[in-house]
Amino acid sequence: MSSINQSGWKPEMGNADDTALATYTGNKALMLEEALIFEIGTAGTTGVDLADAPQVAARLGNLERHRDIGLPGLSEPETVRHYTRLSRQNYAIDLGFFPLGSCTMKHNPRLNEKVARMAGFADVHPLQPVETVQGALGVIYELAHWLVTLTGMKAVAMSPKAGAHGELCGILAIRAALTARGDARSVILCPESAHGTNPATAAFAGYAVENIPATSEGRVDLAALKARLGPDVAGVMITNPNTCGLFERDMRDISDAVHAAGGYVYCDGANFNAIVGRVRPGDLGIDAMHINLHKTFSTPHGGGGPGSGPVVLSEALAPYAPLPFVVKDKDHYRLVEEETAGAHHGSSFGRMVAFHGQMGMFTRALAYIMSHGADGLRQVAEDAVLNANYILRSLEDVLESPFAHSGPCMHEALFSDNGLADGYSTLDIAKGLIDEGYHPMTVYFPLVVHGAMLVEPTETESKATLDQFIGALRSVAERAKAGDPSLKSAPHHAPRRRLDETQAARKPVLVWREPEQAVAAE
Repeated sequence: MSSINQSGWKPEMGNADDTALATYTGNKALMLEEALIFEIGTAGTTGVDLADAPQVAARLGNLERHRDIGLPGLSEPETVRHYTRLSRQNYAIDLGFFPLGSCTMKHNPRLNEKVARMAGFADVHPLQPVETVQGALGVIYELAHWLVTLTGMKAVAMSPKAGAHGELCGILAIRAALTARGDARSVILCPESAHGTNPATAAFAGYAVENIPATSEGRVDLAALKARLGPDVAGVMITNPNTCGLFERDMRDISDAVHAAGGYVYCDGANFNAIVGRVRPGDLGIDAMHINLHKTFSTPHGGGGPGSGPVVLSEALAPYAPLPFVVKDKDHYRLVEEETAGAHHGSSFGRMVAFHGQMGMFTRALAYIMSHGADGLRQVAEDAVLNANYILRSLEDVLESPFAHSGPCMHEALFSDNGLADGYSTLDIAKGLIDEGYHPMTVYFPLVVHGAMLVEPTETESKATLDQFIGALRSVAERAKAGDPSLKSAPHHAPRRRLDETQAARKPVLVWREPEQAVAAE
């Protein structure tokens, strides 16, 4: 009998390397290869039979289409299999540890999901009569109460759809407050350690953005901030804990200085998970802060639709909150949609969205808060910080940690690619982690650190899970320090090999092909 089979494998090879063996289908066991839908679909194929559309006179003028749209057609089984196969190539929090720094990718308790799917929540419609959605409005009102309580603020706007949308809400409230007192200001200050959306939001709102440097510890330079304050500064947008994973110890002094100069303080609340139940931002002098419900209060990223970024407001900004908002009259809830109504919304800057918010996110967040209670939410922050420090101290001997000397980190551990072999970088480590079965950590952010690697374990990961990840990252880092050439071509085991991200971003292939041209090209 021959010692080699048709695949080319020999006994002395041991377990065959799946990267070296080709298959007829392109599949590798249960890792199925999947072509583009335009490659597998054909025009004219459909999973349903529909009557021919009646011929009508075109009313689009110059916009009338004169050629076939060329969309691919698939039968129902082909459609289901195509998207199911694609879904198997996704990485998700339900598959394993998701170490994206600043994203707080934590487990979503199934209790929350069950509540969100209850009748009266899942099927609620924004145009229903108020009398028929009393329970839903009650949930919004109750969640608003606890968000205000947890942050020590005066009011909350529930309608913003996500973090950046919440930032815009806060900045618009600040502008409305300044306008109300006849004090037009033109500058927003953003520290180096703030989230990248902060300066973008300020610029979008029409402000000039100026940078405030960081100290060698990775925190805001208080002296530089005070030196820049003046009558043209509308406020500061600060992230606390910041993107270096550090708590801003001078936050109270920063707020006092900004207020003394006539400005307002906006805090990016994306990292609230590190301090929830432990610190109330209102006690730090903050005037506005968005809360990413999908981060701190465990609702899915995206939430099956728009996200949710409620904005808590200080007493100074509460009158300028956007509409609508929920109020309670004895046992009846109602939506206030007029600017003249409400003691703290009499000068509202208007609306952020057509309706109120994302019901699925609200129900999930309230279920999370009520199931944890005060002691549970406090433990969330404590365990998140503990896990991040465990990763930081377990890897600081193999990866440079530029702010390890600044004391304990908060919710995330920050590393750099300094110290790797010549020609090796953060990108190589990220690609190597894919081969180990992990979605890479956040890379090249924050920009203040060369080749940044930002790891956030959250509180929902066990020590065993963290130990395995630490071992995998250590292994890849040691290969990068030793100059392992195979790392430069990683990943080797993923459905796709390393791509040229720069070329893909700058020169995307967006070419229209007539249906017959597409067939000929195949």
